[in-house]
Amino acid sequence: MISQAARTLGNISAAVLIGLVLGACSSQETRTVERPATGGAGELITRHETPAKRLSVGEQAAVVAVRQLGVPYRYGGSTTDGFDCSGLVQYAYAKAGRAIPRTARAQWRSLQPVAVQNLRVGDLLFFDIDGKVSHVGLYLGSRRFVHAPSTGREVTIEELDSRYYRKTFVGGGRP
Repeated sequence: MISQAARTLGNISAAVLIGLVLGACSSQETRTVERPATGGAGELITRHETPAKRLSVGEQAAVVAVRQLGVPYRYGGSTTDGFDCSGLVQYAYAKAGRAIPRTARAQWRSLQPVAVQNLRVGDLLFFDIDGKVSHVGLYLGSRRFVHAPSTGREVTIEELDSRYYRKTFVGGGRP
């Protein structure tokens, strides 16, 4: 069972992620709107509006994945009872409305490669563990990612620049 504190942390982290995504992508635009005035003549007013931004499928998947912080790792798991790395990614994308393959290797083979400098929130990051592509996480921006690491651990957020992940990183892909 997941503790209430872990669930709360996941929800807070999801809210922070959404705020970062929306804050980084929003901009203000000025619109001139004509409003009738007494006497029949139009009066021009100017107002600032922030256009609504819809989250991309990748951003939605990242939010879903962050909400799973604290869920235990379970080999072959793809539900909120427990996830392995590719199960978490598949689950998050399914909740965002996009079907992707189940295993890390199949995900790696099916995606468009993305250069590190072009990564977007929700892109998949792949790692070579024991000589093969066998680990995947979801990119969150700022060189951070969410993943289900290994037996005995929980869904967590890591730094791509940590020594271990920098050494095993193979590349990124976009569903």
